[in-house]
Amino acid sequence: MILSKPLVLTYLYLLVYILLSSGVILYNKWVLSPKYFNFPLPITLTMIHMAFSGMVAFVLVRVFKVVSPVNMTFEIYATCVVPISAFFAASLWFGNTAYLYISVAFIQMLKALMPVATFIMAVMCGIDRARCDVFSNMLLVSVGVVISSYGEIHFNVVGTVYQVTGIFAEALRLVLTQVLLQKKGLSLNPVTSLYYIAPCSFVFLFVPWYLLEKSEMEVSQIQFNFWIFFSNALAALALNFSIFLVIGRTGAVTIRVAGVLKDWILIALSTVIFPESTITGLNIIGYAIALCGVVMYNYLKVRDVRASQLSETLPERLAKDWKLEKKSSDLFTPNNNGDNNGTGSGGGISSDLKTDEEAPLISSRLSHIGRSQLGNHAA
Repeated sequence: MILSKPLVLTYLYLLVYILLSSGVILYNKWVLSPKYFNFPLPITLTMIHMAFSGMVAFVLVRVFKVVSPVNMTFEIYATCVVPISAFFAASLWFGNTAYLYISVAFIQMLKALMPVATFIMAVMCGIDRARCDVFSNMLLVSVGVVISSYGEIHFNVVGTVYQVTGIFAEALRLVLTQVLLQKKGLSLNPVTSLYYIAPCSFVFLFVPWYLLEKSEMEVSQIQFNFWIFFSNALAALALNFSIFLVIGRTGAVTIRVAGVLKDWILIALSTVIFPESTITGLNIIGYAIALCGVVMYNYLKVRDVRASQLSETLPERLAKDWKLEKKSSDLFTPNNNGDNNGTGSGGGISSDLKTDEEAPLISSRLSHIGRSQLGNHAA
């Protein structure tokens, strides 16, 4: 059996995504942990990521003009970009802070709560409805996470609260992305999303940094190695683009399977790289139960999306797509070729099934910003 070139590229992108995602998480843990590199300043590390991503995006947009900036109005920026950036900054801040208190393996197990958090936020914002079958799956996930937490040897309340808070902040960001940006018909590719989101997130992070970490940096002997922080920020940036490439070549089911595989690999690697990360049998049982709930929910959601697509007639589907494309194109500045920004390679992803592995509950069209930023929650 000879594999086709597109299939080989798809598997290659999946492999790169798994390696980068696992690598960034382990790298962040190593940098932040007092037992290793000893840079226990998660907000500072997150600000470095945002500053680096923002500068790279600025150079690509303004200097090399790889993509054209969106015709962003003040009203759209204030009502859409600012709140999304705030919760994005919060999710990164709380998620990275959790590395100081709990193990990478336990963090990955807690991330099974992401569907529960997104479902709750989606229902609260009115973009999803409460259903008995969905509620039963969410209950199964929650029970599994509770069992896994009970089996955690080095359980830490502070670290767990940080991680769970970060998960809910990320869930709210994903829901706001759909509610706010889709309502405006705004579509951003990975470069333009970083161009607008990263600087704003940096500003939001500056406030807690000034209150919590500035004084600590002045009195403590913090080592700073340029190449370590540069490579760390570069890996986080590469992860963003790898996620976009994977989403562009695969469907939701493939991405979620890859995500589950990545989580198991990461849990195993973390126990080898960080010997203090001990996994118990109760950890595994609880995590397996939680994953069963996630898989069952993903199946229900994909089935619902396919059913809704089949129920639409072809003229209705074409008319819907034309209206969305027209609304989106009105917000872009044409480039030299006369094409709209974001419709080049990989930029035209609009399938209802192209959803994030971390956001399986959002099944309708997601803007590119919601998809391209997913990996940061692990960064």
